[in-house]
Amino acid sequence: MALRTYQQYVESLKKMRPNIYKFDELIDDVTTHPATRSTIEGHARSYKLYDDPNYRDMLTTISHLTGESISRYLSIIQKPEDMYSNSKLKRLMFQQTGTCTGGRCVGWTATNAMFATTWEIDQKYGTDYHQRLQAWLKEAQTKDITVAGALTDAKGDRTKTPSTQDDPDFYLRVVERRPDGIVVRGAKVMICGVAAANEVFILPGSGYKEIDKDYAVSFVIPRDIENLTIIETRRPSDTREAEEGFDIPVKEGGITQAYLLFEDVFVPKERVFMAGEYEFALNAVKYFIAAYRAAIGGCVAGQGDVKIGAAILTARANGLLAKVFNDKLTKMHINNETTFGMGIAAAAMGKKHPSGAWVCDMLLSNVNKIHVATLPYETSLLAQEIAGGIAETGCMPSYKDFKSPKYGKLLEKYMRAKHSAESRIRAARLVEWATIGAGVPGCMHGGGSPDGAKLMIRASSNLEEKVQMAKRLAGITEDMPEPEGKK
Repeated sequence: MALRTYQQYVESLKKMRPNIYKFDELIDDVTTHPATRSTIEGHARSYKLYDDPNYRDMLTTISHLTGESISRYLSIIQKPEDMYSNSKLKRLMFQQTGTCTGGRCVGWTATNAMFATTWEIDQKYGTDYHQRLQAWLKEAQTKDITVAGALTDAKGDRTKTPSTQDDPDFYLRVVERRPDGIVVRGAKVMICGVAAANEVFILPGSGYKEIDKDYAVSFVIPRDIENLTIIETRRPSDTREAEEGFDIPVKEGGITQAYLLFEDVFVPKERVFMAGEYEFALNAVKYFIAAYRAAIGGCVAGQGDVKIGAAILTARANGLLAKVFNDKLTKMHINNETTFGMGIAAAAMGKKHPSGAWVCDMLLSNVNKIHVATLPYETSLLAQEIAGGIAETGCMPSYKDFKSPKYGKLLEKYMRAKHSAESRIRAARLVEWATIGAGVPGCMHGGGSPDGAKLMIRASSNLEEKVQMAKRLAGITEDMPEPEGKK
C-alpha cells in the first residue's frame, strides 16, 4: 500500500492508544470527539483528494527511494519545482479546509531538515543516521502515514541555557543511552495537528554548545508511544464551536495545538537521528525554517482566498456589489500574492544540498516570515470591514436559537437581507471563523517568532559586502571599519 484511502486513515487513528487529554478528560476516539474531530477531517481531506483527478498530481509525487507513487507530504524536496508544489499544496489545503493541516506539513518539513542534517553528521562521524532515516521514510511512504513535527521546547527562563535552568527538563533531553536506543524526558509545546498524526518527528529546538549536547536530539515516534501524554490546548473562539448547524462553518478543518509531555520515553535506536551531535543542531533548525517559512506564505495566501470569498458572500447577502469594495479587495489580493510569491522566490533562489535535498534561500524565507506575521492580519481586518458587524462582533444567534420553535421564525425574518437569513449567517460565520475564530492560523508566531526571523535576516544580509560595494561606487579608498561599541 503506497496511498491510503480516507477510511484507512481514519481507522488507523481509531486503533491508536488513547493518550490525548482535554479539559482533564481522556479522548477515547480522536475521530469523533468534538475537540479533535474537525482537525481529523481536515487532514483526512488530503486522502480524499487522491481520488480527484484535478488534485491528484498536487497531492502525490514519485519517491526517489522506491520509484513508486507516494504522498507529497512524505517526499524529499530535491529541486525548486518541488518547493513550488509545497507552497501550492499548502494553499490548496487552506482553500479546501479553511484552516491548517499542520499534522502533515510540519512533519514533512522536519523530515527534509533531518535528511540534510543526518547526511552531514554521518560525513563527520561515520554514523548511520542517514541510513536509519531513509529506512524509516521508506516504511512511512509505504504506509502513507500522517507525521506531525515538533520543535518548540518549554524553554523555562529565556535568559538561561538548557543546562543552567533550575529544572533540566525545560528542554527535551536524553536522560539515558542504551545499546538499543535512548530515553528522553521533557516537553515539546504548542505543536500543531498532533491529534491527526500517526507519528511525531522531533527536532532539536535550537542550536547548542557541548555542555548542552544531551538536548541535541532528533527522533520519530508513534503518537501513542508509552510514557507520552498529550494535552490539547487549542480553545475555540466561543462555545458555538462545539455546536452543530452553521455554528461550525467548516466541518473538514480545525487547528489543534498540543503539549507533548515525555516522561522517560524509550526511543529505539533505528528511530534516532541525532543524539548528542550538538554542533549540527542549529543546522537542523535552519534547514527547517528555510523551507517552512517559505511555504507558510502559501498557507496564509490560501486562507486569504477564503477570507475574500466569505467577505464578498456576506456583502452579497446584504445586497452590496463587490465593486463597492474594489480598493479593499485589491489590497487583500496583494497581501495574498506577496506571501505566496515570496515563498516561491525563496525556493527559486535556494540551492542543492549534497544529500540531494533542496534548501530554500535563508534570507528570503525569513523576509517572508515577517510578511506572514503582518499581512494576513490586515487581510482579516479588510474582510471584517466588507462583511460588516454581523461577522466582526459575533453578534448573531446560535443555530439552536435560529431553529427555536418559539422565536426562530422571528429571527429568520429580521436577519434576512437581500438573501436568506441562513445564507447570510453562514457566510458571516465563515468570516468570523477565518479572522477571529478557530480557523485562524498562527501567523504571528507559527513557524517561529518575527524577532527570531529578524535575527536570521541580519545574519544572512551580508552587510559588509554591501558596504564594500558602496565604497567602490563612491570612490572611497579609505579604510572604514565598523566602530567599536561603547564599553
